[in-house]
Amino acid sequence: MTANRSRSQTLVLVGHGMVGQRLLEALAERGALADIGNPGLPGWHVVVLAEEDRPAYDRVHLTTTFTGTPHDELTLADADFFARHGIELALGDPATAIDTTARTVTSASGLTLSYDALVLATGSYPFVPPIEGADAPGCFTYRTLDDVDALTDYARHAATGVVVGGGLLGLEAAGALRTLGLTTHVVEFAPRLMPMQVDDGGSAALRTTIEAMGVAVHTGVGAHEVDVDADGMTRGLVLSDGTRISADLVVFSAGVRPRDKLARMSGLAVGDRGGVLVDEHCRTADPYVYAIGECAQTADGRVYGLVAPGYQMADVVADRLAGEGRSVFTGADTSTKLKLLGADVASFGDPFAAEGKGGAVSVVFSDNRDGVYKKLLLGPEGQLLGGILVGDADAYGSLRPHAGADRPLPAPAEAFLLPADGAGALPGADTLPDDAVVCSCHNVTKGAVRAAVAEHGLTDLGGVKRCTKAGTGCGGCAGTLQHILDAELDALGVVKARGLCPHFDLTRAELYETVRTERIRSFTELLEKHGTGGAGCAVCKPVVGNVLGSLAPELGLSHILDGEQAALQDSNDLYLGNLQKDGTYSVVPRIPGGEISPEKLIVIGEIARDHGLYTKITGGQRIDLFGARKEQLPAIWRRLVDAGFESGHAYGKSLRTVKSCVGSKFCRFGQGDAVQLAIDLELRYRGLRAPHKFKGGVSGCLRECAEARGKDIGVIATANGWNLYVGGNGGTNPRHAELLAADLSAAELFRITDRYLMYYLRTGDRLERTSAWLERLEGGIERLREIVVEDALGICAELEEQMERHIAAYRDEWAAVLDDPEKLRRFAEFVNEPAHAG
Repeated sequence: MTANRSRSQTLVLVGHGMVGQRLLEALAERGALADIGNPGLPGWHVVVLAEEDRPAYDRVHLTTTFTGTPHDELTLADADFFARHGIELALGDPATAIDTTARTVTSASGLTLSYDALVLATGSYPFVPPIEGADAPGCFTYRTLDDVDALTDYARHAATGVVVGGGLLGLEAAGALRTLGLTTHVVEFAPRLMPMQVDDGGSAALRTTIEAMGVAVHTGVGAHEVDVDADGMTRGLVLSDGTRISADLVVFSAGVRPRDKLARMSGLAVGDRGGVLVDEHCRTADPYVYAIGECAQTADGRVYGLVAPGYQMADVVADRLAGEGRSVFTGADTSTKLKLLGADVASFGDPFAAEGKGGAVSVVFSDNRDGVYKKLLLGPEGQLLGGILVGDADAYGSLRPHAGADRPLPAPAEAFLLPADGAGALPGADTLPDDAVVCSCHNVTKGAVRAAVAEHGLTDLGGVKRCTKAGTGCGGCAGTLQHILDAELDALGVVKARGLCPHFDLTRAELYETVRTERIRSFTELLEKHGTGGAGCAVCKPVVGNVLGSLAPELGLSHILDGEQAALQDSNDLYLGNLQKDGTYSVVPRIPGGEISPEKLIVIGEIARDHGLYTKITGGQRIDLFGARKEQLPAIWRRLVDAGFESGHAYGKSLRTVKSCVGSKFCRFGQGDAVQLAIDLELRYRGLRAPHKFKGGVSGCLRECAEARGKDIGVIATANGWNLYVGGNGGTNPRHAELLAADLSAAELFRITDRYLMYYLRTGDRLERTSAWLERLEGGIERLREIVVEDALGICAELEEQMERHIAAYRDEWAAVLDDPEKLRRFAEFVNEPAHAG
């Protein structure tokens, strides 16, 4: 049926997941919803019957809740969306019966609703194999936020878990178990992991990476029985080959099945393998009933288990309900890009097309050492049929829009597959035609993005996302969108907005100066006085938090987790630990200059042993401890602080380390005491928050064993004192530091370094290393020398005083957390747990 626009009609939506919410948004975008201020006007009055007791949320990023993301941050609709559009949302009240003859729906609470149109968006349910013990306590599925809560609660008293299923959902579940601190096994019936997405080569690379992280992988074998104890509690899993895995819990993630029971009961046609049968308009055999998402079997005979096809179905139905409904669903792009257990995995197009058939050939790059596998399947004219990327999926955004297109790749396949050599970027968005789909989640073309930029005057990625919805699904197209935006702005001659983000027209340096001179002490105050509306974003909040941290001694602020400041921090500063790719945190105590006593070494070893942490001596001459869960951090740091350690600030935009050689203490070539100077520098600048992280190095002679000229602060001893080099970087864009001053005494060195760092804090841009900052500085090293050595601006005394206030105000951040029950509560596994200090 199509909409009768002469009167208001009732639409009942059964199910409120991601696809159901997309349908509501699509109707709102088309102006197809009833006007609550004018009830007599045409439009759809919508009633939603939702099974869960919370509104639709982002299931794609469900695993982020294990690393601290609050449940409400996954919510897909703003608080007043439903009231604004007159939508009735019945949470926790699922539909139980449909009478297609009377056109009514009955809910679990007994509510009976008449409808003019009905849309089924009931999704899918996890498949649990029919094996003995599968319903025992300790057996879980992994599909909803309630599942996450139940699993997290049970895992507190578990040590080992096993996941049945090695596909997308199974590996996500395995990652969740690792995040919860469990020894983890994965069981997959197929001979390889992710059998629907990657081939044997890709699976082997993925397995290498996963096993290197301590996850045991069992392929080519199924689950036979859950082993339970005398009390009926889970104690292991017996496999089909007789192997027994001891486990405290079992997670079933062996695929999903369409939730079509309601349709079956009402007499609607269902496919042989499940799924409500629909035509190209997503309409069932009943012209008043539609089905979208994972509950539907589409006209091409498939049930799609990804969100992007579901969104496309929602748009087709919205078109149908809003008017003539000429758009159709005849199939969808099933490309995926994910990070599973820390490994990038992507597939696109038809990666399993037969080689040799019709002249198809494959181009493969494989590096077993690093778990990297890349394969492109090309047609006879060089067109991209499909591909697989494992371990390094950076080329996904450049390749996916070409998959299935009737045109050759714009560059040799090797340009997309071989490791970058620094010569240039991947062939990018400039090679795509306007009809290329760059966002498969919302079916947005390059031409639509270009048109939106031109028509709406968009100047940032956030604006592109808001206007087109591109990039708001899985997020895999963000890099491509940025390239299109940049190219379009250049073509239009538009100068990019110089402000930090849509909420501030000021740059990072201007914000710093504004906060400093006006003595603004909070983000709220800054936003009220100098913001442009809104509540802030993921760009400006961490930057302002960093600025407030830098100026804390000037403003009388104490700890970065005090009050409103805590809400500004990113995931690293928020928990005073560096978040790793598996969801755990690293613990990095400061070891100034790399000098450490035997007693302190023993303490680190004992902590690593007791908590099962991986230890690594870094290039910065300290010891990293990897694998700590959030709730373990206070106990670990209590022992470290008691032993005399303090935070190494590996998580902050601040000083990391000052590396040293042994200098004149032991080396026969040493001309200066490099160890002591490195210790003095590190203790002087510890905790200083800057636009980006910075590092130092001190070499006792020109042999340069500490690699000082690859550092932001580099010091080399000479026969006449110390030479100071600045602006070096050994990172992604290596740059030698440049000589700022020569033959300095230690006191002169400290004074000039104080000025240099404070001037960088004042004028550096967001996430700008000193190397890029120095290159951007007009006049370069000569101008910097005029400012911080010759005092050309007359601000050197002020810069020195500001540094002295920082040094005097320094307090170890972790020691402060351990002394504050309210701050400790942040690290509890559950928010209602009592605070503890480990």
